Amino acid sequence: MTSEQPTHPEDGPGGLLGAARIRELAQRHGVRPTKQWGQNFVVDANTVRRIVRAGEVTAQDHVVEIGPGLGSLTLALLEAAGRVTAVEVDPVLAAALPGTVAEEAPGAAARLEVVHADAMSVTELPGPAPTALVANLPYNISVPVVLHFLETFPSIERVLVMVQLEVAERLAAGPGSKTYGVPSVKAAWWTDVALAGRVSRTIFWPVPNVDSGLVRLVRREPPQTAATREQVFAVVDAAFAQRRKTLRASLRSVAGSGEIAEQALLAAGVDPRTRGEQLDVAAFARITEELMARVTP
Repeated sequence: MTSEQPTHPEDGPGGLLGAARIRELAQRHGVRPTKQWGQNFVVDANTVRRIVRAGEVTAQDHVVEIGPGLGSLTLALLEAAGRVTAVEVDPVLAAALPGTVAEEAPGAAARLEVVHADAMSVTELPGPAPTALVANLPYNISVPVVLHFLETFPSIERVLVMVQLEVAERLAAGPGSKTYGVPSVKAAWWTDVALAGRVSRTIFWPVPNVDSGLVRLVRREPPQTAATREQVFAVVDAAFAQRRKTLRASLRSVAGSGEIAEQALLAAGVDPRTRGEQLDVAAFARITEELMARVTP
């Protein structure tokens, strides 16, 4: 037997945390899950191993985990990754995590770094450049956090996140889908996005009101365009501000007039009567480039 096998009979397989151990740790540290930080702790060891497999984590990876909570996914990541940096906003949980890992998997403790911070404010991380982001993300910040880390850390090649099922479907939706929208287009700026599975709400404590989904994002080159990402995203926001409007109407706010919007759309090869939900990110980049050529002094 190795030093990393479970020391608690309530643990999940292979030393991972089970429901009883999660509740024991929460009680020990005086933790009560809060809606403020979107805390729902995973209590199923099979699920965290499934997440690690779906994330294709290897020993060469430096994985960033956001919102590690009591350490369920952290321990599974440490089984596979070379290094894990966990970003936790809750000061109590951030302080407790190293001790939990030292108890449950002492051989892996040196490969964990805990950063106490709001994930949206993180612009640098200790150690080598991160290669993957794997996380059970709080529902209230999931999309902004994913976009922030893709923009801030270009070394991140793969993302596997568990988010509210509705959010997962939006991120992975393609043009023409009812769920296709701003998150879909913005995520596609950096990555190819796909659903990687559905997760029952029953694997969480406390149990949320909705099921979750796994989303896999694999980095690729952004669209080739003279427009900046900020300019393209401003056009995307305008296009979806009122979904029922045509692009000629919805882009007036950034073009200055319907006539200029129509000229730019035609030059980009897009029918002005088209709606935003019908276009992919490359089309938005072309439209933005044509708009900027007409509205930039």
